[in-house]
Amino acid sequence: MISFVVNGNAVEVEVDPDTPLLWVLRDHLGLTGTKFGCGVAACGACTVHLDDRSMRSCVTPVSACAGRKVATIEGLRQGDRLHPIQQAWVDAQAPQCGYCQSGMIMAAVALLRANASPSDADIDAAITNICRCGTYPRIRKAVHAAAASMKKG
Repeated sequence: MISFVVNGNAVEVEVDPDTPLLWVLRDHLGLTGTKFGCGVAACGACTVHLDDRSMRSCVTPVSACAGRKVATIEGLRQGDRLHPIQQAWVDAQAPQCGYCQSGMIMAAVALLRANASPSDADIDAAITNICRCGTYPRIRKAVHAAAASMKKG
């Protein structure tokens, strides 16, 4: 049994310790917002937070999560309201196909936690997720809008 916290809820899973966290989240916990893209940590579709740090869950063994906190896209919502970055994503119409967006949003949340006023270069350096649709300008716009919104309140 491996015990950890996901989106504020204690969980225990009985899986091989080398099972990638991505598959535990999706197949064992039903949290399908985290997506499989490449399986080699290159694309970022599987980005989640481990102890408030952005990481790629497709290459992280679930054993590395024992006793720690994991946050997924499903855990960002704040009651009835979207997280400010989620709302900015909607307002900026950032997604096109949307497949990569949960990972992008998780990377953006981690960026804004570390840097409340990122430049375009900061965004490009911190959010290394791949968007096949090429919505990077809208993603930058959304990150800037979320940063401004979070400063206001």
